[in-house]
Amino acid sequence: MPEPLSAPSRDGAGPFVQSLERGLAVIRAFDAEHPELTLSEVARTTGLTRAAARRFLLTLVELGYVRTDGRLFALRPKILELGYAYLSSLSLPEIALPHLEQLVERVHESTSVSVLDGDEVVYVARVPTKRIMTVAISVGTRFPAYATSMGRVLLAWHSAEWLDGYLASAKLRALTSHTLADSEVLRQELAAVRERGWAMADQELEEGLRSVAAPIRDQSGQVVAAINVATNVSRTSAQDLVDRIVPHMLETAALIEQDLARSTVAQRSGLRAQRSVSRQPALRP
Repeated sequence: MPEPLSAPSRDGAGPFVQSLERGLAVIRAFDAEHPELTLSEVARTTGLTRAAARRFLLTLVELGYVRTDGRLFALRPKILELGYAYLSSLSLPEIALPHLEQLVERVHESTSVSVLDGDEVVYVARVPTKRIMTVAISVGTRFPAYATSMGRVLLAWHSAEWLDGYLASAKLRALTSHTLADSEVLRQELAAVRERGWAMADQELEEGLRSVAAPIRDQSGQVVAAINVATNVSRTSAQDLVDRIVPHMLETAALIEQDLARSTVAQRSGLRAQRSVSRQPALRP
């Protein structure tokens, strides 16, 4: 069994590494208002002695994170790797979850994100409120795409050729008395979903369950996931869902898309930053 980590201590007895703290302080000394600093300025900003500040700066120069003309110091693009490593490591669920939590706080209903796997939606992130289904939903739960609002969204933005194949092979059955189980009627509904930009499933998966969903796109505009808000018909009318909840859901989808784009840019820019290091202009004398 691995040894548990103990809390860092600044008194020298614990695992706290003071030299790392000081090195990070040197990096943080540079900002938009102070992109270039002298050795004395770095020492004054960080509270380090000139000798210590010099050692940290020259180490960062040697590692490629800082450049100097002998008097002024400045960060190099390679420093971006420290942040990009975090951004590029985030998965869709990790990116979406904070936004789902904020959405739940605003609408007081459960919200989820799912992706399409074959002819089913798979839940990859979820923030529940009160339980509104007889079947418990968690990450990994699957439902038939045609009977869910998220599934409708994920189906609607596929090509006409792909959709023809899906409708020809999918086994559509009435899960409730409200389920659209006719392929041509479903095709028309998917066209309407694409036209208005969001979908609704009104008691089609389970009696009493009403939900709306919107697409989540990647940087290229491709629909890669869907977000939904689900409620009980006894609490929320269809009109209230449209008027009150859909705008918040669309706003949340846009915020998730922005963070997905930043994550993608982070992955690509990490490489570009490395390549541009050798082309940086010299510091002014």
